[in-house]
Amino acid sequence: MNAVADTAVFFGKFLYYFLESVIFKIIPKRKKDVTGEIVLITGAGSGLGRLLAMHFASHGAILVLWDINQEGNMETCRLAKEKGGVKVFAYKCDCSNRKEVYRVADQVREEVGDVTILINNAGVVTGKSFLDIPDHMVEKSFLVNAISHFWTCKAFLPAMIKADHGHLVCISSIAGLVGINGLSDYSSSKFAAFGFAESLFLELTMLRKSKVKSTIVCPYFIQTGMFEGCATKYPLLLPLLEQEYVAQKIFNAILEEQVYLLIPKFAYFALILKQMISPKMMIALGEYLGVDSCMTSFRGRTKAEELQAETERKQE
Repeated sequence: MNAVADTAVFFGKFLYYFLESVIFKIIPKRKKDVTGEIVLITGAGSGLGRLLAMHFASHGAILVLWDINQEGNMETCRLAKEKGGVKVFAYKCDCSNRKEVYRVADQVREEVGDVTILINNAGVVTGKSFLDIPDHMVEKSFLVNAISHFWTCKAFLPAMIKADHGHLVCISSIAGLVGINGLSDYSSSKFAAFGFAESLFLELTMLRKSKVKSTIVCPYFIQTGMFEGCATKYPLLLPLLEQEYVAQKIFNAILEEQVYLLIPKFAYFALILKQMISPKMMIALGEYLGVDSCMTSFRGRTKAEELQAETERKQE
């Protein structure tokens, strides 16, 4: 009898949430106000992290910027203040170092307050075939791209749970849902980040019944120095993404408290297709889209090179 009742309840909830999701596709959710929220962004010194900081600054949030590159972070701090951010705090932090994360987190709590929106954005990529990746870079990829999320969440989540208010944001990747040739360390670390974020979302929602929200973002390659040299065969189907476009999409997803965000929309279809077709068909699809060769011309840029390129763009 319990099984029948449980099944009826399940189908009732399933139908309700399905209709709710359809309605929200037609009528967008009301966006939440982030004025006064304390937003911490890792990897804020350039690229996507910097652009997200600009969005939050223009909406009245209190910004906490973390990056290992102090020069880039201070530039983001300056730009955020110009954008309207009255309170912006920049800290040098190596997110791959657990002790440093906890130390700087204590400093943030003392000087700024309890973080209410945590955006785990910091990332590194090597772009080499598996046997060519130095061991220390495999470790670095996991420490920055995935394991650092454990330390930041452990540092700031308890206060969110106590207040029953907060938002965790994980910047994963399409490479965290589908393995990509030439990105074995990056892809596996992003799989780990996605798995951690999704597991934590379920734990908070199902076990703790918490109002702490989660947003998990999986974009295709973004046109930043991090992925310089990457190519796409059919841009209309699988484009290299503009930084500002991705930043706006992520910002909107956070304001609408969207749990999953895949960019571009074709990624949703590809993910479903992955579960339905054979591995050989998946390889054929990858060859057709050029995913098998997208990293052929990859060279990437160091942080210093990326900062120099951004300076040159501003001067043009």
